[in-house]
Amino acid sequence: MRGRLKGTIRMNTKDNRKKSHEMIDHIFHDLLPAQGMAERPEQMALSHLMLNALLDDSIALCDAGTGIGKTYAYLAAGAAFHRFRADQNRPFHPILISTSSIALQNAIQMEYLPILSDVLTADGLISEPLLAVLRKGKSHYVCRQRLEHRLLQIKFSKKNERTVEALLSLREHLDMDGVSHLTSFDRERICVSQHCDCNNCDRQDCGYLAFLENCDSGGFSFQICNHNLLLADAIHHSTGRDPILPDASAVIIDEAHKLLDAARQMFGTTLEAGDIHSLIRSLRREKFVLAAESLAELSAPLLRLMNGPFDSEKSFQSFSRFLIAPARNLHIISKQLHGLLSKATRQQLRKLSSTMELFIKENDGLVFYAMEDRRGGTMLCAVASDMTAQLRATLWNQERPAILTSGTLAVGRDFHRFKEETGLLVDGRIRESVSASPFDYKTNCLLYLPIHPPEQADSGYFDELAAEIAALLDACWGHALVLFTSYAAMSAIKERLAEMDLPWEVFTLGRSAVHTTQQFKNNPGSVLLATGAAWEGFDFPGDCVSLLVIPRLPFSRPDALKEKKRAEYPSLQAFIRAVVVPEMQIKLKQGFGRAIRTETDTCVVAILDERSTPGQRHYDAMKAALPDLPITSSLEDVVEFIYRLKGSDYFKEGAS
Repeated sequence: MRGRLKGTIRMNTKDNRKKSHEMIDHIFHDLLPAQGMAERPEQMALSHLMLNALLDDSIALCDAGTGIGKTYAYLAAGAAFHRFRADQNRPFHPILISTSSIALQNAIQMEYLPILSDVLTADGLISEPLLAVLRKGKSHYVCRQRLEHRLLQIKFSKKNERTVEALLSLREHLDMDGVSHLTSFDRERICVSQHCDCNNCDRQDCGYLAFLENCDSGGFSFQICNHNLLLADAIHHSTGRDPILPDASAVIIDEAHKLLDAARQMFGTTLEAGDIHSLIRSLRREKFVLAAESLAELSAPLLRLMNGPFDSEKSFQSFSRFLIAPARNLHIISKQLHGLLSKATRQQLRKLSSTMELFIKENDGLVFYAMEDRRGGTMLCAVASDMTAQLRATLWNQERPAILTSGTLAVGRDFHRFKEETGLLVDGRIRESVSASPFDYKTNCLLYLPIHPPEQADSGYFDELAAEIAALLDACWGHALVLFTSYAAMSAIKERLAEMDLPWEVFTLGRSAVHTTQQFKNNPGSVLLATGAAWEGFDFPGDCVSLLVIPRLPFSRPDALKEKKRAEYPSLQAFIRAVVVPEMQIKLKQGFGRAIRTETDTCVVAILDERSTPGQRHYDAMKAALPDLPITSSLEDVVEFIYRLKGSDYFKEGAS
C-alpha cells in the first residue's frame, strides 16, 4: 500500500512538472506573441532552465545577454512554479524578487507582471491575478504621527506651495517615493524612524503597520525588494531575530552582479556624507545650534571631498585624515549633550561617532576602502576581509531555490570569479547558463581599434586622445557616449574638447545625473562624457548613442580589498589572471551594453587603449568579453558604416 502511494506521488509530481513546462511553452509560443512580443527561443529556453532550478531546489546562475528578455523569463518560471506547488497541495509562500534599482522594481510591479497576469488570466491558466508588493526600508514610508506633528510646526505662508501640497497629500499615501516636490529635510522629519518599533502606535492608525500586515496577508505572489533588504532579512534569520520579509518559496536575484556591493555595505560599516548632514540637522532641530555649527565647520573639508564627484584615484587615506577633527568634536558633543538629546538623535550621534573612531583606528581585522555612493559622491567603507563565509552563513544556508541573473555574471562561459566572490564556489546546488543576446551585432555594430592609439605614458597623451575622440565624433556626427575610468581623465578631455569649438553640444555627467542624461537625450547629436555609475544602468536606445568611446580598458585601481585578495595568490601574474583581468572583462561588458539596447540600434564602439590592439597583451581578453562583431582600424570604415545604416534625419541632428 505504502509503495503504491509513493508511486502515485511520483507520477503526480512528474505530471505536474510536465504541466508546468507546458505552461512555459504556451506563454512564450502563444500568449506573449499575441501581445505583439517577438517569440525568442533563447528566452523560452532560459525560462525552462529557471523553472527546473526552482523545481529541483537548485541555485541557477543565469548570464543573460542584452535583449534576451530575462525579466519575463523568470516571471513566467515563477508563475509556473506557483502553479506546480498548488497542484502538489503545498502551502503558499510568495517568491522574493531582489534587484538593485528602483526603476526595475517599479517596472516589474507596474509593467511586466500586470501584462503576464492579464494574459494568463484571460487564457484561464490562473484564476486569481498575479500581484506583487514592493518592500522597502522604513525611511521610504510616512509615519502619520510624525507627519501631523510636522504639519503643526510649519508656517504654510512661508513654505513653498508645492511642498505644502506634497506634505498634505501624504495623509492619503504611505510611500513617499511616489510624491513629488517633497524635500529631503521634510522626508527625514516625517518618515518611519529607523529606531521606531511601532509598539507605541495605535495599530489601527499606523499606516506602516497596516502595510506590513497587508504584505503578509498571502495576497501577493511576488514580493519585491532591493539587495540590502534581502541581506538584512537573511542576517535576521541567521541570528534568530524576527524576519523582515515573509517566508519565501524561492528567491530571484536580478542585477545579481550588484549583490556583492550590497553585501559589503550590510556586513560592514559605511560612512556617507548624508550621515553627517543628518546629525547636523537633528542638532539644529533640537536647538543645539552651536553644536551643529561646530560639527558643520569641522566636517566641511571632509564633506567637500565626499560630496564631490567620485574619483577612483582617491584612496581611503585621502579621506580618513579629515575624520580626526569631526571625530573629536563628536566626542565633546556626546559628553556635553548626551542627556539632553532625544533618543533618536542620541542613537545618530553614537553611531556616527563609533563609525568615525573605527575608520580612524583602521582595525587589522577589517579592510578599509572608498567607493561611489548612490548620489555619485564617495562613501567610506570597512568590511571583514572574508565576506564569502558570511554570505554562506546567511543567504545561502536557507533551504530554498534561487535564481541569480544578470548580463555580466560570466566571462565567456566562466562563472568562477562570481562564484568565488559570492561564496558559491563550493555549493553543490549550482547550475550555470549563458544565454547569448539575440541581437545581430555582426550587422549592427562595428568595433574600431586604431592602429596607433594614444599611449598613456606619452607626455602628450591627453592631447592625442582628445584629437582621436574628435575625429571619431566627426566620423559619426556626434551622437556619442564617452566612458572614462577616472574623473581626472574625463576633466582633461572635457577641457580639450571645449577648446576645439565642436559643432555638437558636450555634456559632462556629474552629480545631477538624471538632469544631465535628460539634457543629452533631448539634444540629438550631442556628446556625453561620463564615468563611474554610467558604465551600467543607463539606457540610451535609438540613435542617441551611435558612437561609444572607451579610452581605457576598465581595470580597477589597486585598493585595500585588492591587496588583501592579492595575498591569496602565489604570484602577481596569477592574481592578475584570476582576478584583475576577469573583473576588467565584466566591467567592459557592462560598458559595451550601453551601445546596443534594442534590436534596431546601430553603433560604433571605439576602444582606444594601446593594450587592446592586435598583438598586445589584453587584446584576447578584450575580444573574449565582447560578442562576435566586425573589427576595423580605419576611420573610413567608420564613416561608411554610419552612412550605410543611418537615415537622412540622423545627419541633420545636433550639428550647428
